[in-house]
Amino acid sequence: MDQNTTTPLLEVRNLKKFFNTKQGLLKAVNNVSFEVKQGETLGIVGESGCGKSTTGRAILRLVEPTAGEVIFEGEDITAFRPDRVRAFRRDAQIIFQDPFASLDPRMSISEIIREPFEIFKLYSRNEQLERVQELMKLVGLSTKLTNSFPHELDGGRRQRVGVARALALDPKFIVCDEPVSALDVSIQAQILNLIQDLQDRLKLTYVFISHDLSVVRHISDRVAVMYLGKIVEITSYHNIFTNPQHPYTQALLSAIPIPKVDAKRERIILEGDVPSPVNPPRGCIFSGRCPFVMDKCREAPPALTETADGHFVACYLVNDTAEEPES
Repeated sequence: MDQNTTTPLLEVRNLKKFFNTKQGLLKAVNNVSFEVKQGETLGIVGESGCGKSTTGRAILRLVEPTAGEVIFEGEDITAFRPDRVRAFRRDAQIIFQDPFASLDPRMSISEIIREPFEIFKLYSRNEQLERVQELMKLVGLSTKLTNSFPHELDGGRRQRVGVARALALDPKFIVCDEPVSALDVSIQAQILNLIQDLQDRLKLTYVFISHDLSVVRHISDRVAVMYLGKIVEITSYHNIFTNPQHPYTQALLSAIPIPKVDAKRERIILEGDVPSPVNPPRGCIFSGRCPFVMDKCREAPPALTETADGHFVACYLVNDTAEEPES
């Protein structure tokens, strides 16, 4: 985790992704903003359904954003024509959550890793095969598995194939969409170590998405906490664990098991259910479950405001600024 202080590689500004459903307009991602510096890992954490995976896919235009800007190396990719998006794919890739569902079962490991070369017409046939073997070695796969198929591999090896495929085009930026959540705990550690090692060796920049704060802690330079389509807190991984300021972040941290027999931590039990993103609360999105809710929390949503150097929180307990109403 080597945080760089240069100009951000990626800037996300007021990103929105809405879906039309039978129940109404579902606001999966609603006015999300953050930046990621070159060589940095930004962890995005939150409960299932909070919009974190949709955020990652909208950044890459795997789903089209409803509104907002995604600035990559100074250019807004949301304004790119299809041919420019295709070129952007060489610089930005994704590692998917389920290593079995994301690999074509009819293709061999060699064909899966080689496919990006075919799409972009890179290298001769022999060079492609040499590059496949280089990538397999890079991610810790035996080249004896070249002609194997995904169903013949365990989950950890399948995910290594997914990592190799993501690296095939020498990208600068990778979205890691819960890349270890479908794996056994012992395998999770191996894949996390691999992802970190590759970042150091290849100077990669990550957005790492997870529902598990303990996983995010070990890989992220900064952490953004999402709830119901919005970022409620974003700061360094150290501050998230030592000085969480948003009540939702505090509740998430209280749920992390302590690996000591006699150790105890006061568990914060949140009342009620997560509101529907089709019909979110009028004010603060967390107001219906917050133990510290005030009247103004139900009137207007708090703005994501910097409360300390690099520490942003959307909560009236730490700042009195409301979001500007949408035009």
